[in-house]
Amino acid sequence: MVTALRKAFNEAFTQRQYESFLKELDRGHPGAIEFRIAETPVFVPQDLGKKMVDCCERLVDRITEPGFKRWTEDAIPPEDRIPNENDHSHFIAFDFGVCLGADGGLEPQLIEMQGFPTLFAFQVYYPDLLRRYFSIPDNYSQYLNGYDRESYLRDLGEVILGSGAPQETILLELKPHEQKTRIDFYCTQDYLGIQPVCLTDLIPERRKLYYVNEQTGKKTLIRRIYNRIIFDELHARQAGLGPHVDIRENYEVEWVPHPNWFYRISKYTLPFLQDPNVPATFFLHELKQVPGDLTDFVLKPLFSFAGQGVIIDLKPEDLEAVRDPQHWILQRKVAYADAIATPEGPAKVEIRMMYFWKDGEPRPRLAINLARMSKGKMIGVRYNQDKAWVGGTVAYFDRDSAKP
Repeated sequence: MVTALRKAFNEAFTQRQYESFLKELDRGHPGAIEFRIAETPVFVPQDLGKKMVDCCERLVDRITEPGFKRWTEDAIPPEDRIPNENDHSHFIAFDFGVCLGADGGLEPQLIEMQGFPTLFAFQVYYPDLLRRYFSIPDNYSQYLNGYDRESYLRDLGEVILGSGAPQETILLELKPHEQKTRIDFYCTQDYLGIQPVCLTDLIPERRKLYYVNEQTGKKTLIRRIYNRIIFDELHARQAGLGPHVDIRENYEVEWVPHPNWFYRISKYTLPFLQDPNVPATFFLHELKQVPGDLTDFVLKPLFSFAGQGVIIDLKPEDLEAVRDPQHWILQRKVAYADAIATPEGPAKVEIRMMYFWKDGEPRPRLAINLARMSKGKMIGVRYNQDKAWVGGTVAYFDRDSAKP
């Protein structure tokens, strides 16, 4: 999107260079990257970067309001509520589509938000390697808000580990070595020394949880859980998991982040937001009148993940088929811009702005980002089959413009 940098990158790009980069990227943890890596990073213009950062901070203002927990109380399904919720989510992410504004320029539009971790470790490993193979200006970085590699990893460790030892913290997931995002689990282990553990491998004793440490072979007490379990997936796979701990019970562990925040900061929050960079969103069960032109809207289930269940070509019968309208939202569509010029036609892009929130601090801090490129109707694998210059990537921001 920075025209000069885009032109220079495209002209210098070679397929051989890209394939060599992918081979080295895979070498760290062979076979662990199942998602497509795009051929290019995204270079963010200063004005678009500022708009995105400013909107993020306005959203943080809402999340830090004293009444936030009260007006998101109904977000948490009673059957999934977990005791000992803390005061804030340790991780927050805002997903922005890069769209055309009324003035013809680029503007961010919020697509989703989540109080849940994402690829916080992979976004260190991958861009580090990218710089070895492609020319990235020194004043552009994936780190935001004054962070660099050293300070970012320091704070990532502080948020996840707290004051405890790495062996007392685990990364909890369902079948972690089968997940498409497992490369992030392995990078987290490389940087912080914490082990990915499956829910089925937890050992409960009274109100305490243990696991078998792969380094020592010993049963080890868990004091802190870096949680990567999505309840939607847990419910879908529960019958086939075999015996496992019910993590909704009152165990003596600290959650990072606490699972209740997955629900509080989510699509559920969108109808409460009024902002020029947030598309109009409505709870389906509160809708008094169906919009005249449904093609201008998208229907989304509240608590699905990775775009599952989203209906983008909406018809009246789709609304009529919904049996639990309290679990759905109707969101006005946004017009993604053909923002990225590639040798094989223009691509659309979403940028995820990622925040840490340390214990004891009044608000979270913007830290890093990821991006996803698409040439289909939506961002995601199933909309980009057999296409090139699409997939996971990173946005590079001018260091001076990426601060609140």
